[in-house]
Amino acid sequence: MIPSIHKRGSKTVGLIRYLYGPGTHEEHIDPHLVAAFDPLTPDPGRDPSATYRQLERLLDQPVNALPASRRPKEHVWHMSVRASPEDPVLTDEDWAAIAHRAVAATGIAPDGDERACRWAAVRHADDHIHIIATLVRDDGRRPRLHNEARRAQAEARRIEADYGLRRVAPGDGTAAKRPTSAEQHKAERLGQEAASKELLREHVRHAVAGAADEAEFFDRLAAEGVRIRKRLAPSGDVLGYNVAIVGDRNKDHEPIWYAGSTLAPDLSLPRIRKRFTAHAETETQPTALDRSGASAPARARYAAAQPTDAALTSLTAGDDGTAAAHLIGVGEVIDAVAQTSDGTASAELREAARHFERATRSHICAKNEEIYALRRAAHQIVHSGPALGRGQDGTATALILDVIVLAVITAARWHAARGHAQRAEAAQLAARHLRTSYQATAAAPLTALRSYGQRLSAPIRQRQAHTVRTALPHLADRLLDQPGWDALTAVLDQAEHAGHDTAALLTKAAAQRELHSADSINDILVWRLQHLSYITRPAFTPRSHRSRAVSAPGPAASGVAHQDVSRSRRR
Repeated sequence: MIPSIHKRGSKTVGLIRYLYGPGTHEEHIDPHLVAAFDPLTPDPGRDPSATYRQLERLLDQPVNALPASRRPKEHVWHMSVRASPEDPVLTDEDWAAIAHRAVAATGIAPDGDERACRWAAVRHADDHIHIIATLVRDDGRRPRLHNEARRAQAEARRIEADYGLRRVAPGDGTAAKRPTSAEQHKAERLGQEAASKELLREHVRHAVAGAADEAEFFDRLAAEGVRIRKRLAPSGDVLGYNVAIVGDRNKDHEPIWYAGSTLAPDLSLPRIRKRFTAHAETETQPTALDRSGASAPARARYAAAQPTDAALTSLTAGDDGTAAAHLIGVGEVIDAVAQTSDGTASAELREAARHFERATRSHICAKNEEIYALRRAAHQIVHSGPALGRGQDGTATALILDVIVLAVITAARWHAARGHAQRAEAAQLAARHLRTSYQATAAAPLTALRSYGQRLSAPIRQRQAHTVRTALPHLADRLLDQPGWDALTAVLDQAEHAGHDTAALLTKAAAQRELHSADSINDILVWRLQHLSYITRPAFTPRSHRSRAVSAPGPAASGVAHQDVSRSRRR
């Protein structure tokens, strides 16, 4: 159940007309009173003799009794209370009881207070009611409404428990403001996918992800196709910015501007500036992947795996400031991968990015210097260009998604342990979309690796099985029995062929974190070995330089198993 306190107004009859009217899209059905401060309150919906003006005069009586100089300019209070879509349809009696509890909890009409504010609750749909009240009590005083929204949310949680309704996670003050019904209806008229405020929030988030500095941020924002208006100081320094959707205008045909802080607290220019670092980019050391001639998108994704994995570790280390910074950084990496992927994976990634953006917000002060490696990784992904869904790019995308999924799951646990229920729920939703994207991306590379592993000769497969029993004796039986064993055999063979100490590599991969809760240990080890093969220098001279006639594909080669396996390796 979601209570929403709306902007205060100055015309009681205007809100009454809306509540009893047909609605913007004829969506109001049978508007009628379900509860009020006085049981004899006239109901224009069910009583033909009752009028809107009668109800207005009754509610406004305490306001009009005051001298004009003492009357509040905006005296109309408005709250809607909405049930979740999966909740059963409540009766008028249920909604009446809920309305009484809502006005009591918010301070409009505390229980037992006979001189409280006047109010009325109108129902014009199955799933919600609207409560209108005037903000002058019968004794002429103003109501005490401090933290009214928070108290309304707390009462909604109790109502959910009492009525057996869906339990909504309690708010924590970090959510972005939802678009109003008017904004949503306007989006429908303009043919937009969402309200302008939500579209702009996504555009700004995309522009921030991977931007190296403020200039690049504004350049990327302009490339998103939105209007930009900078707020300048007399010195010419930029103080802030506003954005608008092209074609979204007010009644005077002027663009409707939104400040970054209006879209979300963490999208104000001062908060965005904190993400940028003054440190010069450090030179990246060449790796096996760099030398293999892999595509730029593949290299960027492989490079992003290490800082993302480090962020995962920090979420369990106990330093909340570092963890808060890494949450922001992981969010930027998700955004960057989403912007440079295609197909089904891209759609799921965009949804994951949208949900996880909620999980990146925090009252905890982030240690912004900790975000540098992740921001640099996001920057490289964005500037590497679009990735294909197959070959090297597909393998590298699957690898980074495997790490991101674990990081996001850990983020959900981190939030839950600190009582951040809504942010934990947002991270869980993001993890679902990320899993779907991972499954779609990983299917082709894993299938090709399994095919490659099945074609290896018996002696090679036996040697890799011996490696597993030597390095991971406690997991060997489970690894050898799982369907993913063929893919793991292939990756071990590739690593061996590249000159790696496969037993040491496998031990290191398994030690990165626990494996027992994984759906497929083999698949996780496949991606960890791929990554370790990328960042670890070979221990020996590659076998192709010693004795093999035909080389097998390394982890960076294509992600799709080599199709030309020599006859000598089949024997």
